[in-house]
Amino acid sequence: MKILYIHQYFKTPREPGATRIYFIVQQLLKEGHEVTVITQNKKITASDREEVYLDGINIVYLKNAYSNEMSIPMRIKSFFNFMYKSSFEVFKHKNIDLVIATSTPLSVGLPALLLKKIKGIPFVFEVRDLWPEVPIQMGGLKNPLVKKIAIWFEKTIYKNASHIVALSPGMYDGVIKYVSSDKVSMIPNMAKKEHFWPREKSKDCIKKLQLRESSFKVIHFGTMGIANGLQYFIEAAKIAHDKGIMDVDFILLGEGKAEKTLKLFAESNKLTNVFFYERLAMKETSEVVNVCDISVVPFLNIPILSTNSPNKLFDSLAAGKPIIVNSNGWTKKMVEENRCGAFVDPENPNELFELIMDWKNEPHLLKIMGDNSRKLAETTYDESILTKRFASIINTFNNK
Repeated sequence: MKILYIHQYFKTPREPGATRIYFIVQQLLKEGHEVTVITQNKKITASDREEVYLDGINIVYLKNAYSNEMSIPMRIKSFFNFMYKSSFEVFKHKNIDLVIATSTPLSVGLPALLLKKIKGIPFVFEVRDLWPEVPIQMGGLKNPLVKKIAIWFEKTIYKNASHIVALSPGMYDGVIKYVSSDKVSMIPNMAKKEHFWPREKSKDCIKKLQLRESSFKVIHFGTMGIANGLQYFIEAAKIAHDKGIMDVDFILLGEGKAEKTLKLFAESNKLTNVFFYERLAMKETSEVVNVCDISVVPFLNIPILSTNSPNKLFDSLAAGKPIIVNSNGWTKKMVEENRCGAFVDPENPNELFELIMDWKNEPHLLKIMGDNSRKLAETTYDESILTKRFASIINTFNNK
């Protein structure tokens, strides 16, 4: 089939950012499909559109800027700009058999919906976050009329999609409030075990990061957004610093809207145990994660965020790291039932600090949890397993 894949934030492994869609597309190519990805790139200078062929994928970049550091009005402008440009772009492509649109934002569903209404082309919609419920609960969407319109649009997209893929059990439950469960599948984010794996810690990497080889290293990697609740992480670092515990390093790898505030907090409190690094491509990120001892995956204590399916958690599983979560949802159940991590109170950074100290003194327990993480990655969340499951859904449209 000829497939159009609409994803505003598409990234390859050569770039910093989430690569779920890249690996899904690679599986679709292996199964004989022809895939064109429509995405954005703010660096286009010659025109508003650039088309490249990379790793078997035809990629159409539409000029558009987006950053997690943007204000809410600027983000909304970016969403609408991409929606507008992609809605025209999709009609330039001929003989399309299927469209796949992946949120966020929810607005990526409009070009897919237009193609269905005007040309009768079916579409599959992937729910990576429950919009508009996430911005509503986080206080970013307050106007009652806008809320009503956004919820109506969400229902419209779901009802018109031929199939929906949700990334967590909570997202699945959020979708089936509006549509029948027989058209919804749950396929979470995936562990890329060929790219993140446990191995000997690189002394060169530790030296490059200007860390001590003997320190106990705790990492959060990925977006430093408001939703990630990283003040909680850095408060735990402050507790350690104030207690004079200087053999534990707290590492923040990435960027986002909260980054500036976190750096100011660290500087004003003279936290010499906190280290910030800019986001890296997957290969370099894997090296940094590997030299660390624990991965922390925090979020704000907001109910809707407990439905998250964070890439960093699944990459941490693949890397064989013990994981600390503070969302009282399916990730808590995952790490506890599989003995690969633990849950801590999202309102009590002292609990995070105490758990880190406990684990620091129990290397045997860390080894057991790390092994369990890797086993879970290999048997349940491996990228090769989940991309095939996604492709099997797409293949059902082959003879329709």
